[in-house]
Amino acid sequence: MDAGNLKYQFARLSIAEKLIAINVAIFLVNSLVTFLMGMPADAIMRWFELPKDFFDFIVQPWSLVTYSFFHAGLWHLFWNMIMLYFSARIFLNLFGPRRFTNVYFLGVIAGGLMFLLSYNVFPVFSGINSSLIGASAGVTAVLIFVCTYIPNQEVRLLFFNVKLWYIGVFFVLMDLVQIPMGNAGGHIAHLGGALLGYIYARQLLHGKDIGEGFSNTLDGMGNLFSKREKKVPLRTVYRRKPGKKSPTKEQYDKEATQRKIDGILDKISKSGYESLSQAEKDFLFKAGKED
Repeated sequence: MDAGNLKYQFARLSIAEKLIAINVAIFLVNSLVTFLMGMPADAIMRWFELPKDFFDFIVQPWSLVTYSFFHAGLWHLFWNMIMLYFSARIFLNLFGPRRFTNVYFLGVIAGGLMFLLSYNVFPVFSGINSSLIGASAGVTAVLIFVCTYIPNQEVRLLFFNVKLWYIGVFFVLMDLVQIPMGNAGGHIAHLGGALLGYIYARQLLHGKDIGEGFSNTLDGMGNLFSKREKKVPLRTVYRRKPGKKSPTKEQYDKEATQRKIDGILDKISKSGYESLSQAEKDFLFKAGKED
């Protein structure tokens, strides 16, 4: 498979599948390079993990995001990616990749900040040399977001159906209970991601997207690295006085689709996801794929 075909296949993936592919690729490259070069297993990772000491963090501020792309082992990676895949399937049935990116990475940041705060405030963690890695905070943010936004939606678990809010409560309680048992930093980060997912969903149900500023920041950063279009010299163009143009069929269809999406989302906010007909669910799923 040539590079062009790989690029094409990658472009066809959903945003969640792209994140999974990137996480897997980083895990494989990190493992192979450190092994083949005879380096310590954390030789590369230490530049990207989130340190618990605040002054160490100041030296590598990028670690507030990059820690989420590294994992301690195969099973750590596997379970995070499995949870991300299934949570994202529900999320992307409702919203497009832009909002998914907001929730995921804001969850990563919230989890990292919760870890930093806890390890620099609570006496029990003083003297402990620790760092944070793993995508769990972002994954938890996505999971708790859908559990909050459509709490009464049922999903199939083995032989029975379970409402999403039961699943959300279960995961939050498990993290709370396990903090004293080990991997306290990881569980605290999960709770930070969960809190972000909950607040984001609740605010969105009230019509406020708290991730809009984050999206605009990402857009601004992307524009810095995008190629600038060549400026066209100014010239005078004579034309007839423009009248009001009628919309094209493509514009009309796009506006009609958006109105239908808005109507469905309004119905979800009032009556819950389970109130949708199968046709409406299918329409949302298709629209989410095209977004």
